[in-house]
Amino acid sequence: MKNTSKHIIGVMSGTSLDGIDIAYVKINHDDNYSFEILNATTVPYTKKWKSALKNGFHLKGEELTKLDADYGIFLGEVIQTFLNKNNIKSVDFIASHGHTIYHNPSKNYTLQIGNGPYITSITGNKTICDFRSQDIALGGQGAPLVPVGDMLLFSEYDYCLNLGGFSNISLNENGQRIAFDICPVNIVLNHYVASLNLEYDDKGKIAASGDVNLLLLNELNSLPFYNDSKPKSLGYEFIAETIIPIIDKYNLDTKDILRTFVEHVAVQIARKIDSNASKTILVAGGGAYNTFLIQKIQSYTKTKLIIPNDTIINYKEALVFALLGFLKDEGQNNCLKSVTGASKDHSSGVIFEI
Repeated sequence: MKNTSKHIIGVMSGTSLDGIDIAYVKINHDDNYSFEILNATTVPYTKKWKSALKNGFHLKGEELTKLDADYGIFLGEVIQTFLNKNNIKSVDFIASHGHTIYHNPSKNYTLQIGNGPYITSITGNKTICDFRSQDIALGGQGAPLVPVGDMLLFSEYDYCLNLGGFSNISLNENGQRIAFDICPVNIVLNHYVASLNLEYDDKGKIAASGDVNLLLLNELNSLPFYNDSKPKSLGYEFIAETIIPIIDKYNLDTKDILRTFVEHVAVQIARKIDSNASKTILVAGGGAYNTFLIQKIQSYTKTKLIIPNDTIINYKEALVFALLGFLKDEGQNNCLKSVTGASKDHSSGVIFEI
């Protein structure tokens, strides 16, 4: 097999609205896949953009179309600034996840805004985006997409766990890669800590000071989603329509909400993994910095949680979307039916170039 090497800009915006993750990576493919993250940064959202993206869920028609275009222009400008600042000249293409506004595969739709043609026109680089729609059209969940990266780039771990807006996990089972969303994490924790005028609960210190409300914990743990068969995925709809209404009816102090929800997350994650001291879990995403959350998860399982270096924690998803773009550009499958439930493995993404 000939060696293929490409320089790619991977771009990711998660549901927790931490900011735009941009990673300049080199991906090699000979007998195996390997990577090098050459440069990376996170561009925090302004209050205006955070509000616009959060409220995008409630927009209709023309307003949402305009937001898609405006956000595509914004992404293009942010990426171009990154390229200029780091004097990056060699780019084969940009692979952009965009920002999820809707995700409801049971009703056959998903939407990640961040207009690809604008990114291409502003940066002058080929752009690959819209990685989820084709999978839903093939009967899949359109998510999670990161497991193909777990399989090809991080196969030395028994599990790969992402703690972002939502938690999701991937593993090999009976010779196939499977993956699924487990439960919300930062999207809920950050929602409630905002009442204290904070962006997030640093290391989980506020949660650690609270008390578990057993009635709330039991109600959350009893939600039907957690007993649904795989594959399955979550979107903001689940937060707005189910999680927040349940939590709010208890009228708890913020610290007790955070404490109870951390316990809920730890319980749900532990239910999905073996408790085996010989196995390992690679943990990435912003939740890897929530020391209290990590301690609670570890308290429920003997399987060892591995916290990697900051670059992997922060940019693993941007790296994997670069890989998804690499596979699409090579005409190789980047969506696995064993993960999403689609009718077949396929190569997903839309390519824009001038």
